[in-house]
Amino acid sequence: MQKPAISYGFLKWRSLGSRRTLSFATGFNPLQLKPLEEIIDIQRAKNKSSKELADIWDDYHLGRGHIGSSMKAKLYHLVEHRAVDCRYFVIPMWKGSGYTTMFVQVQMPHMLFTGLEDYKARGTQAAPYFTVTCYTEFADSKDLVLIRGNVVLPSKLSDSEAKWLLETASSFYLNDQRYKLVERFNKQTREFEFKDVLKALDMPVM
Repeated sequence: MQKPAISYGFLKWRSLGSRRTLSFATGFNPLQLKPLEEIIDIQRAKNKSSKELADIWDDYHLGRGHIGSSMKAKLYHLVEHRAVDCRYFVIPMWKGSGYTTMFVQVQMPHMLFTGLEDYKARGTQAAPYFTVTCYTEFADSKDLVLIRGNVVLPSKLSDSEAKWLLETASSFYLNDQRYKLVERFNKQTREFEFKDVLKALDMPVM
């Protein structure tokens, strides 16, 4: 198997600490929130059921170079709440016969994903591979939050990989057991073990 992009002894998680107080990719243009009314007809959307709107949203993004998804408002608010104190995480992702590791920042309504190696080399100047924006306009009326992902660097990340990253990152904030690893990474850095993330994802521990 290909050697992973990260080994346990190589990265000292504490070395990221000085960067954690900074904004990731400050001023990066795709992070400017595109108004929902520029994407869909909000007035027509108001007449749709929650399920109809979610289906329309997903279908609209197919083949357009974006990832369309949605979640219940209650789940969105849980991610939002947990990300206040635990903004960062690392996720291994299968790539070829091995895996690479992605660095994640969750600062609702945005999520940002970039390669960990790029982040280690460039810090806050590292360009995200994938950005996510959440729209809460229908959170109260339809119990629905619309999610739009943009693959910024297709050479680094395919649409299917981006969709997997979005789903996986969300699971680490929504699943109580997995969230303990996020807490450990952010609050108990000395106790964080990357192999525990691999085990959670049923990936081989090197």
